[in-house]
Amino acid sequence: MTSPLVQLDRVRFGYSDRDILTDVSLTVARGQVVAIMGGSGSGKTTLLRLIGGQVKAQSGSVMVDGEDVGMLSEGPMYNMRRKLGMLFQFGALFTDLSVYDNVAFPLRERTNLPETVIRDLVLMKLQAVGLRGAHTLMPFELSGGMARRVALARAIALDPMLMMYDEPFTGLDPISLSTIGQLVRELNDALGAASIIVTHDVTESLAMVDYVYFLSGGRVVGQGTPDEIRASSEPFIKQFINGERDGPLPFHKPAPDYALDLGLAHD
Repeated sequence: MTSPLVQLDRVRFGYSDRDILTDVSLTVARGQVVAIMGGSGSGKTTLLRLIGGQVKAQSGSVMVDGEDVGMLSEGPMYNMRRKLGMLFQFGALFTDLSVYDNVAFPLRERTNLPETVIRDLVLMKLQAVGLRGAHTLMPFELSGGMARRVALARAIALDPMLMMYDEPFTGLDPISLSTIGQLVRELNDALGAASIIVTHDVTESLAMVDYVYFLSGGRVVGQGTPDEIRASSEPFIKQFINGERDGPLPFHKPAPDYALDLGLAHD
């Protein structure tokens, strides 16, 4: 059995006296599309930052392709990041660059390829997301779904071994949402890569991922295949996938007595 492409082992991370992740272990194998779900503030995006080496775990280990990310110096860290692709929430396109130049950017920055080869690669990546005909447009001329697809083409420009998606479905209409979901799956399979998706979209994710991890309270509180998640009787998972207000994940953040805060309490 091959070793996992990504492996987190009992990872803890926080800021000052506030822990974000307290004990997180998970694995992602090559070829897998894995979703990370949980309430707002549960540490999902922090997990992506740990994998990308933007922050380092206070304890535990974060392994990517056999390397301990927390132990890498600047040069090896840069080389490791060349193997990663990232789709940011809302795309994060360079607003003053055309669609073509947005996708060409990582190729120009990280390779010494001649411009003729870069042109062919850019058009190939845009063809893969259905937007070769939009290569001359500027970002302000794109719809939200089109912008997300251009950002996806840019993210796969260097054929990464690992793709990370931070809320890729946010703000999309149903057609664009379904299109992005299908592209994520198809591109992952075509590249022979692995993908990690941070998302709140239960329906779309369960239709296209291989495995799901649920985060809450800094820990993995549930995991399984889509079929296992749908059949789960675990209270947190049931609350999350059914959108229930009452359950282990509270609607109200802990606070002092409401009447006391309003000055209505009596002795």
